[in-house]
Amino acid sequence: MANPPPQIRAVFFDLGGTLVDERDYLGWTDTARRHYLEFEPDDLAHAFRDVESEMDGVISDHFVEFWQKVLTQAAQHEVSLATATRFTEDIHRQRAPYRLFSDSRRCLEELREDGRRLGVISNSNSEASARRVLDQTGILELFDTVTSSGTEGVRKPDPEIFRRALARAKVSVHEAFYVGNLLKTDALAARAAGIPSVWLHRDGVAFNEDPPEVTSLLEVPNWVRRLEGSPEKYPARRR
Repeated sequence: MANPPPQIRAVFFDLGGTLVDERDYLGWTDTARRHYLEFEPDDLAHAFRDVESEMDGVISDHFVEFWQKVLTQAAQHEVSLATATRFTEDIHRQRAPYRLFSDSRRCLEELREDGRRLGVISNSNSEASARRVLDQTGILELFDTVTSSGTEGVRKPDPEIFRRALARAKVSVHEAFYVGNLLKTDALAARAAGIPSVWLHRDGVAFNEDPPEVTSLLEVPNWVRRLEGSPEKYPARRR
C-alpha cells in the first residue's frame, strides 16, 4: 500500500535574498567610489549576481574574498584584498536598507491561512539581529521560530542548522518544507538534511527540476499543497 502524502506542518525560509532584499547597489557604488573604484550600479548588480552564483556555498566563510571578486568584475581591473577588506568594513558600519520583496507577505499570509507554522533559517549575525530585520519589515509576527547561524554556531549548508530548526518547531523532516534563494546553500542543503525544498531563483526561468526552481514566492503555497496532495487554490503555472 502506498504511503499517504506528507502533511506539511511548517514552512521554513531563508531571510536575506528570499524574504528581504538587502541589496543596496547605489549605496555600495558610492562606498566603492570612496575607495577610488569607479563603476555604475548596474555593473555592480551584474557582478554581484555572477559571483554569488559562482561562490554559492562558501560566501559566508569568505565574505571579503566574495567582495574582492565582485569589485574586481565591476571595476574591470584587479582589486586588492586590502581594498576589499576596507570596503566590507565600511558597508558593515552602514545601516542596510532592508526592503520586503513584493511577494513575501502574500506568500506568508497564504501559508498561515492554510494552518502552517512559519520559520526562518538564516546565516546571520544572531537570532536577535534576524528578528530585528523581520520586525523592521513588518513580518515578525508571522513567524513561530527564528534560527540563526550566529546564535547556533553552525551555518548553512551544514545539515545541523536545519535539524535544530526542526527540533525548535517540533516537526519532522517529513512535515517540513524549505525555501531559499541559493541553490547549494539553501535548496540542496535542505534536501541533504531530508527536507523537501524549492530553489527561489528570481532571475531564472523555472526550468531546473533538481531541486525544483521557482521564480516567485507566490508559487510556494501551491508547491506545498501539491506535495501533500491537497487541492491547489490557484491554477499552477505551466512549466
